[in-house]
Amino acid sequence: MTQQQFFATTAKGVEEVLAAELVRLGVEDVSIEGGGVRFAGGMEAAYRANLWLRCASRVLMPLAEFACESPEQLYQGVRAIPWTEYVTPAMTLAVDCNLRDSVLTHSGFVALKTKDAIVDEVRDRCGSRPNVDTKDPDLRVNVRLFRNRCTLSLDCSGSPLDRRGYRLDRHEAPLKENLAAALVELSGWDGTVPFLDPMCGTGTIAIEAALKALRVPPGLLRAGFGFQRWPGYDRGLWDRLVEEARQGMLAGLPAPVLGSDISHSAVAMANENARRAGVGELITLGRGEISELSPPAGPGILIFNPPYGKRLGEVEDLKILYKEIGDVMKKRCKGYTAYLFTGNLELAKSVGLKASRRIVLYNGPIECRLLKYEMY
Repeated sequence: MTQQQFFATTAKGVEEVLAAELVRLGVEDVSIEGGGVRFAGGMEAAYRANLWLRCASRVLMPLAEFACESPEQLYQGVRAIPWTEYVTPAMTLAVDCNLRDSVLTHSGFVALKTKDAIVDEVRDRCGSRPNVDTKDPDLRVNVRLFRNRCTLSLDCSGSPLDRRGYRLDRHEAPLKENLAAALVELSGWDGTVPFLDPMCGTGTIAIEAALKALRVPPGLLRAGFGFQRWPGYDRGLWDRLVEEARQGMLAGLPAPVLGSDISHSAVAMANENARRAGVGELITLGRGEISELSPPAGPGILIFNPPYGKRLGEVEDLKILYKEIGDVMKKRCKGYTAYLFTGNLELAKSVGLKASRRIVLYNGPIECRLLKYEMY
């Protein structure tokens, strides 16, 4: 069985958490790189990774890497790949491009040139060519151009893995599902003690915590994956992996998962999302003020994800909120380990407690901190 290389992408700062997930899945040659984790295996490893990874954005299958300093080099490098093994004229195709520090500076041009090389190669060999469908292609090709080295990969995932399928309401700037899952992983919560999110918004962190504790693979909620539309897709293998996953799932939570928010509309959306995720009956989401927080007896885990104050004038009001979070932690959360996730370190000072650990993470382009507080 030949070993294929794969690369799982993730948010900056989450690489180690993702590597630990892959090790638990039992895949081989796990190694951390900037922006993701490399691993090896057969197609089963790729199927498993797509089904189970909570913190990944995509699973890519690299096909080739070559020097690329001109449009001609790009075209020839792409054409050298035996595309008829991966795409037929009946399939649709899309090309995504990321580039940095290279002679070729226009991602749209690089994507177009790559597409041309693929369709020319398929037309010459098959007599007709695949069409482009940027929205919902059968095959998504990923081009990464970094310091004049081009890496070409197939995207096994299709749409990004954070799109689990349970969150239809995109409330204002919500946390992506895979970053929410990373916060749960980084908190060290293992499902055996209470888990609280007292500023739950549309419920993403609480839902991700529940899915983890119930051993529900996040990929189970999705409509499908890129690899399911490839030539040679092994339906039997996929069905077996899904069945295996279902056998290991729990019917109930070992410890309570609770979420609350000051906003009626956010809580309504959170309950809707929880229902779609299949955990609506199992977790408790309700309206509540921070000042009224009364957690079950500790030990337990608390995660606060307060607003960062993007607009001027908000910061003064938010200082009061952050101070209130600190007061509530001190007075009402004995025995808990609390985490605060914020993109504003100035505001974090208003909590008035000393963090025992500070983890650098990125929420999109925003540099954030996950701050840990031990409430003895």
